[in-house]
Amino acid sequence: MFERIMVPTDGSDFAARSEDIAIEIAKKFNSTIVAVHIIDDKLIYPFEVLEDEGKSILKKVKEKAEKEKVTIQDVLIVGSPTHDMAKIVKKTETDLVVIATHGKTGLVKLILGSVAESALKSVNKPVLLVKKE
Repeated sequence: MFERIMVPTDGSDFAARSEDIAIEIAKKFNSTIVAVHIIDDKLIYPFEVLEDEGKSILKKVKEKAEKEKVTIQDVLIVGSPTHDMAKIVKKTETDLVVIATHGKTGLVKLILGSVAESALKSVNKPVLLVKKE
């Protein structure tokens, strides 16, 4: 049913919950997880810092998936989380998107909340919203 399940992640506790749910679904359907971290092109931090953080976040998702014997592909890109979601889904040939309704705290939380909303509006595949407990 779902061959490729995309889970966008920012490393937050909310995203970790969506990662866990995506992995459980992947186990049931023998699917591949596509873990995506988008380095927001509007952030002003040094790129190397953002890249290292993204790699670390994706490594943790990969370890969780491999522990559950789920195939995983990780994608680290620079772009706009709110505007590039549909392009990423198409390029990765994703069948389902599992995304947290909120991300990190503060301003980033507002931005990532809009990422989930953007995914709902722009992605032409099923989107599973994961709310905090």
